[in-house]
Amino acid sequence: MPPKPKASRAPRRSSAAPAAPAQQPDERPVEAAEGKLQTSSLLTTAQGVRLSDTDHSLKAGPRGPSLMDDFHLREKITHFDHERIPERVVHARGAAAHGTFTAYGNAGSVTKAGFLQGGRETPVFVRFSTVLGSRGSADTVRDVRGFATKFYTGEGNFDLVGNNMPVFFIQDGIKFPDIIHAGKPHPDREIPQAQTAHDTFWDFVSLHTEATHHVMWAMSDRGIPRSYRTMEGFGVHTFRLVNAKDETCLVKFHWKPVAGIHSLVWEEAQIAAGADPDFHRRDLADGIEAGAPLEFELGLQIMPDSDDQTFEGIDLLDPTKIVPEELCEVQLVGKLTLDRNPTNYFAETEQVAFHTGNLVPGIEVTDDPLMQARLFSYLDTQLTRLGGPNFTQLPINCPHAGVNDNLRDGMHQTAVHRGVAPYLPNSLGQEGEPVPAEPDEGAFVHVPREVSGPKVRANPASFADHFSQAALFWASMTAIERAHIVEAFTFELSKCYEQPIRERMLGVLANVATDLCTAVAAGLELPAPSGTPTADPVPSPALSQIVDAPGPIAGRVIGVIASDGADLAGISKLRRAVEAKGAVLRIVAPSGGTIKHGRSTQPVERTFLTTRSIEYDAVVVAAGNPTLVDGRLTVLLGELFRHCKVIAAWGDGADVLTAAGIDTTAPGIVVGETVAKPYTTELITAVGLHRAWDRSGLTTAS
Repeated sequence: MPPKPKASRAPRRSSAAPAAPAQQPDERPVEAAEGKLQTSSLLTTAQGVRLSDTDHSLKAGPRGPSLMDDFHLREKITHFDHERIPERVVHARGAAAHGTFTAYGNAGSVTKAGFLQGGRETPVFVRFSTVLGSRGSADTVRDVRGFATKFYTGEGNFDLVGNNMPVFFIQDGIKFPDIIHAGKPHPDREIPQAQTAHDTFWDFVSLHTEATHHVMWAMSDRGIPRSYRTMEGFGVHTFRLVNAKDETCLVKFHWKPVAGIHSLVWEEAQIAAGADPDFHRRDLADGIEAGAPLEFELGLQIMPDSDDQTFEGIDLLDPTKIVPEELCEVQLVGKLTLDRNPTNYFAETEQVAFHTGNLVPGIEVTDDPLMQARLFSYLDTQLTRLGGPNFTQLPINCPHAGVNDNLRDGMHQTAVHRGVAPYLPNSLGQEGEPVPAEPDEGAFVHVPREVSGPKVRANPASFADHFSQAALFWASMTAIERAHIVEAFTFELSKCYEQPIRERMLGVLANVATDLCTAVAAGLELPAPSGTPTADPVPSPALSQIVDAPGPIAGRVIGVIASDGADLAGISKLRRAVEAKGAVLRIVAPSGGTIKHGRSTQPVERTFLTTRSIEYDAVVVAAGNPTLVDGRLTVLLGELFRHCKVIAAWGDGADVLTAAGIDTTAPGIVVGETVAKPYTTELITAVGLHRAWDRSGLTTAS
């Protein structure tokens, strides 16, 4: 952004003591006219009460739950939740699908939750989203993706409201308005939209170093997934499971995509944002419509419910930490299949209301201070977005279990209640009025846990480790993934106008890994500061997306370049082969209509004018096109080659590749004489590997 006049001020954490002598409160009222508000140099509540700390919620001890008498937390979150109407403040850009969750039946020993018992099939609705952008922003921006699942269980709705990254920027929910304000467009110009490549975001995360681990994930390829079907999902927090014997354990939820974990490269993300800003939304809907449902397996990391709520030295109440899968295996307990598109975007995708407090017997929350604030925030948000307290009566939010909540009136009340006694207990009620359920009738009863401690705004000492897991993430990446992380940091920080912010962030990276800091500093043409990175972190191979074995290709798109005279019989064989694997084949031609060979025809689905390389996971040039020369085709093939995607041809189609400057001997280039089974097998295997990373010149080794 261009330079702006601004006051020079050293950064100061909100909880730090003021350098100047403390001002005494002025008990005289300030005139409430325009220009007379926001006059204090010290932070206050909206009522003018001065605050000493806005970084920590009030808890019962450093590791205890947040307390309802934290008036500052409630005011800060409430105001934040109501900033924008009717669009969601965060996760405004979304797409969704209906489906079914089928339990494997192996979770009964750890939870009594009915939907996880053997043989249970539960209807679900899943909404995927980006966090920062408005409803009109692009799908492929670098951002966190929401992965929110509503289970319509027989015991009531359970919402698993997660992300495609297992950690978050902050440790305490009281900072949530701050991180989002920092990431959103600058308030004076409302730019840049849907991205973090600007001063306020990097100012925040370089000052709040608890964000470092999450920033590593966001700057990795995880920040630009190939599609919703190829990204992981995480519950982020640690939850408590309760079984039928009231025995408890601590768990982390994982969604494992059956299609594998794949991402875009940065140039693809930029192309898609311009050529098809609805790229992920379109891929989701088109895939389901083509008969390729999205599939995920639900996994649990199960850990003892110890008094200190830690595992292998990792604080399970810290949402900026993961438990590496090598330390605690992810046990798969069920499968999610999304196979039906919404009928109406507004009625379903836009009006669906998730809430982390929508729990069922057998699943409880922990004292994670980020989760504690979310328990308030989600419900509060719905009151503004959906016009009042009766949003649960909207069809997309309505439980499939029986409801008799005894909640009356309010805007948009559609139930017609009877009786004169809307309270319990009463002696005037009519038949059919609700009574509280007993535990053996499926009532939700919290497992008793002792809570004690002084009222403090503080974090436990274990929350002070901000760099070891960021170092673990870096150590777990391959050379290709590291190069992409360096490029992402360099790109984002180069968009910052303020030089001190860049320098401060380099200081943060110096505490993660020396080689990371040095590479980013070189890209910014700044000196690399020294730091104290974690010595020799043990890598977690599960964190890398690079695979050495092919995965499924269901939902992938394969383009076939053809024109009149092309080998249509070969195209038909190829179509049968890839569609048998759940992939989609699209014919791309110089112009629309149909292509012909003798009496045979094939419909054209894309033209050189209307397509870009981002649409395809692979492109094949059909035989019978030896003189096919077009500058737009040369650009398309060049982008595919540069992005390490699979390129193929058969017969004299290879001449088209050569004419476009494609090295037909390079990795990931599949050339054959005819569309025989060995050829289609080689092509499908190559697509299953996602990309031919060997073409990049970088190694896939860590």
